[in-house]
Amino acid sequence: MPRSQRNDNFIDKTFTVMADMILKVLPANRKAKEAFVYYRDGMSAQADGEYAEALDNYYEALKLEEDSYDKSYILYNIGLIHASNGEHEKALEYYYQAIDLNPRHPSALNNIAVIYHYQGDRLKEEGNSEEAEALYDKAAEYWREAIRIAPNNYIEAQNWLKTTGRSQIDVFF
Repeated sequence: MPRSQRNDNFIDKTFTVMADMILKVLPANRKAKEAFVYYRDGMSAQADGEYAEALDNYYEALKLEEDSYDKSYILYNIGLIHASNGEHEKALEYYYQAIDLNPRHPSALNNIAVIYHYQGDRLKEEGNSEEAEALYDKAAEYWREAIRIAPNNYIEAQNWLKTTGRSQIDVFF
């Protein structure tokens, strides 16, 4: 039984009913609509912590989805799952694929920066300050781009850029 038919939560059921209604009137081909159903079920499974099921749905959505913008969000969500499982290198692969399809994806840019920053912190703790600084610089590069696209987001990153001297401008909005 598809996940969309199993939701016990009132909000999930309401969302599913609304999404199904929109899907019926959406001027999209059958393949795109089917891709959306898999994507929606993947998001639902991911929200419930059912990562294997979510990945299965996302991979099916990827096979069907033709729109590069929509594909970028599927890839981004796959990256989220790998990151939450501590598979940072795998997560980076998916975030990079998302950015290749949608260079203006600030969340993917932010998450790449977060991983580089985290890896920098680990290296710094191990005493590898020079390598850590290189990763911090990479994190800064991705955060600056994410902030350029979404200037009202990522306040902590903006503060970190400013306090570490990695900010290229004085004021963020």
